[in-house]
Amino acid sequence: MTARPKRFGLIGASGYIAPRHMRAIKDLGHELVVAYDVNDSVGIIDSISPSSEFFTHFERFYEYCLHLQSNEETKLDYIGVCSPNYLHRSHISTSLHLGCDVICEKPLVPFAEDLEYLRGVEKATGQRVYNILQLRHHEAILKLKEQVAVENKSEKYDVDLTYITSRGKWYHESWKGDLEKSYGVAANIGIHFFDMLGFIFGDLQENTLHFIDAKSASGYLEFEKARVKWFLSIDANDLPEDIKGKQSTFRSISYDGTEIEFSQGFTDLHTVSYQSVLDGTGFGLDDAQSSIKMVCDINTQSNKTSLPDNIHPFLKNRGA
Repeated sequence: MTARPKRFGLIGASGYIAPRHMRAIKDLGHELVVAYDVNDSVGIIDSISPSSEFFTHFERFYEYCLHLQSNEETKLDYIGVCSPNYLHRSHISTSLHLGCDVICEKPLVPFAEDLEYLRGVEKATGQRVYNILQLRHHEAILKLKEQVAVENKSEKYDVDLTYITSRGKWYHESWKGDLEKSYGVAANIGIHFFDMLGFIFGDLQENTLHFIDAKSASGYLEFEKARVKWFLSIDANDLPEDIKGKQSTFRSISYDGTEIEFSQGFTDLHTVSYQSVLDGTGFGLDDAQSSIKMVCDINTQSNKTSLPDNIHPFLKNRGA
């Protein structure tokens, strides 16, 4: 007997990342049954799942889902959460109480105590929370993780992480520019990279912030197997001079002077992530914990008045 396709709901359907969730559901042969967003600019649904129900009021979305859950044939199996960061905890909790497993975007939650709360809800409902940690599925990252394990060096790798993704004035007017809602650039654009570093190089041993403001952040992380200088920015002024005006994003990770090429291979990582959840190998609360703690620690530190030797070259060149 062929198993029926899994039935999905989606919270945050008009956001930037939502189409990747929609396509993952469709490409894997499953069904997006219902979606919700306060913004009604969701025309992308027409090309992916035109028969999906859609609501702009959460109460109506919840009531509809509750009705679906009353019947074994119509009930939802999963709810994807792509809403603004500060709403993740409440949307995850509500979805668990509806009887659904949850697949949530990064950052899962901002604080370690939120993870404990969700562990309690998982236990009470018997449902599971999964976090999209797509870089753990990237071929180049998996190869590097294997290489590090095989080499088993006694000395630590020296790693430079740089990620600049230019954002316009709209960003600061949106929830992403509100620190109370996005938790800043370390959470909003950095958390996948912090998770990736721990995934490859082991447990975190030191976390020092050098500089942070509304547009950028930089610091030093030391893991079991690596010393990492990192720099994140949404400011186009931070782009290297040779690419300014030519491209809006600069991404670089090097170890011991060797560049890791991973500019390609991102397109289908949400689909791979969804498949891993359906296969029972998705990343849960325990997997998300380390990077959440890193970001929390970064956001509670102050800028250094005098910078040490282990600062990132981009911050040094900036003269911060």
